[in-house]
Amino acid sequence: MCGIVGAIAGRNISAILLEGLKRLEYRGYDSAGMAVYSAETELLDHVKRVGKVAELEAGLEEHPLPGHLGIAHTRWATHGKPEARNAHPHLSSDRIAIVHNGIIENYVALKEELIAEGYTFISDTDTEVVTHLIYRAVAKGSSLEQALRETVERLEGAYALAVIDQQQPDRMLATRMGSPLVIGVGIEENFIASDPLALLQVTDRFIYLEEGDLALISQGQIAIEDGSGNLAVREIKQFEHGHGTADKGEYRHYMLKEIYEQPAVITNVLEGRIHQGQVLEQIFGSNASELFDQVKMVQIVACGTSYNAGVVARYWIEKLAGIPCMVEVASEFRYRATVCMPGTLFITISQSGETADTLSALREAKEQDYLGFLSICNVPGSSLVRESDLSLMTNAGPEIGVASTKAFTSQLVALMLTALILARRNGYAEEEQMVANLQQLSALCEQVLALDPAIQKMAEHFVDKHHTLFLGRGTIYPVAVEGALKLKEISYIHAEAYPAGELKHGPLALVDEDMPIVAVAPNNSLLEKLLANLEEVRARGGKLFLFADSKAQVKPGDDLELITLPDVPTVMAPIIYSIPLQLLAYYVAVLKGTDVDQPRNLAKSVTVE
Repeated sequence: MCGIVGAIAGRNISAILLEGLKRLEYRGYDSAGMAVYSAETELLDHVKRVGKVAELEAGLEEHPLPGHLGIAHTRWATHGKPEARNAHPHLSSDRIAIVHNGIIENYVALKEELIAEGYTFISDTDTEVVTHLIYRAVAKGSSLEQALRETVERLEGAYALAVIDQQQPDRMLATRMGSPLVIGVGIEENFIASDPLALLQVTDRFIYLEEGDLALISQGQIAIEDGSGNLAVREIKQFEHGHGTADKGEYRHYMLKEIYEQPAVITNVLEGRIHQGQVLEQIFGSNASELFDQVKMVQIVACGTSYNAGVVARYWIEKLAGIPCMVEVASEFRYRATVCMPGTLFITISQSGETADTLSALREAKEQDYLGFLSICNVPGSSLVRESDLSLMTNAGPEIGVASTKAFTSQLVALMLTALILARRNGYAEEEQMVANLQQLSALCEQVLALDPAIQKMAEHFVDKHHTLFLGRGTIYPVAVEGALKLKEISYIHAEAYPAGELKHGPLALVDEDMPIVAVAPNNSLLEKLLANLEEVRARGGKLFLFADSKAQVKPGDDLELITLPDVPTVMAPIIYSIPLQLLAYYVAVLKGTDVDQPRNLAKSVTVE
């Protein structure tokens, strides 16, 4: 995703803006730019560069932008290629400058209207439309605040906007709808950003703008109006997690911190992607709709945790969209003869976007007749994203623990958005309800995290064990696989997962008092069958550890430890039920004294074959 930084102060803010962009690089950086008002020349000047923020920094060394008012931006292309002319900030008549996150759905009609009035466009972006609309209003006599309000009333889609006016250098305006924006509160200086991390070098006090808010920001004052134009009071909050994601804060390990970040991460995945109960198609790229219209089949390729997320997505895509979906481990896919069916969308999933096998699979697939290539990724500037036709960022933020946690759940949410877009083509009628379910997930995550003490106690039963069996059915089977992966990664206990229906086809031979069996049992159509499978385990002296829905009607006993999870919409269960398995693996590893964040033999990003 793109990143916004803005500042108004009594000191030179150019270096502050640049540092803010560096802190937002993980969100997207195919191009970057800065616009600053110079009191000396009484003009707005700007510098834009294609590439990473380092390129912009070099440009600023050649052409410095000193000043007390300015805005800056890192862009990941949605409308128009990564070129300097498409980079933000966008200017109109060298008077109005804006930066924008999000997507303006109706920009084509607005652009045609402006062209008819004689406005010239130099970019391919949707953002330039907003710049000209604001300029047109102020040129006709509206105040900057009126102009911005009039403009956003005409916009359809998601946006976070920051605006400065060469003729009003004592203020900066900001507004948001569907994309995050915060105000950093200083002493006789104030700032804005799309993420508090961008501003921690200058302040740790923030105002989080709400949907529809419009803020007028000067050096010594912040005035906020709500969506109805009424004055609003927004609480100033202290940033509590130290200076950046490299700080564990109050947590013993990064992994635990990242597990606890998942409610916020899920919110981040949805920010700017939903409008009036529907998923915005343009979040995938400028030509997404045209490509999705032609999809008849999906091929997913990934490794490790990302592969497990892809297996969950297969269930969703086939159920909701009604089209075939295949999932394969990248290292296997690239070394066998494959058949590409007409109309197949090739989806890659990777936290880093640099996974060697996944990248190679993508490159080899490009030699075949796939319809198009979509990447689900957490790093906007990665090779995987650059080499794909479409992309969807998971917005999980940097994940430092080697064992993936928040990256997994964010991938699942992103894949559900993808499934809903595909389902729309098949006449799926429940998208609005599904979106409502997605918006409940953060609160459900908080309820699961409240079970931490019970899970920590359960972990004591695993410390002296050498093997563990995980069971699940349907969409929960790949969640069980992911749970087994987490346990083996960080506790070094051998663990494997099976579909519960496969117990009698071999794994029952392993069941005895020394083999813990972890079962995951949400309330779905397979619950009764799963419970019957578990009785097979109990009958053979196995010790069960069950994560179940309240409707499972299972009572704990000497041979069964039970943790009851909150009621979850059935289709969303994989996202919620993955969290207690992460906590279980974490606490087992802590009790065993292993290196939780950097387990032996493993690396965070697998960039070699």
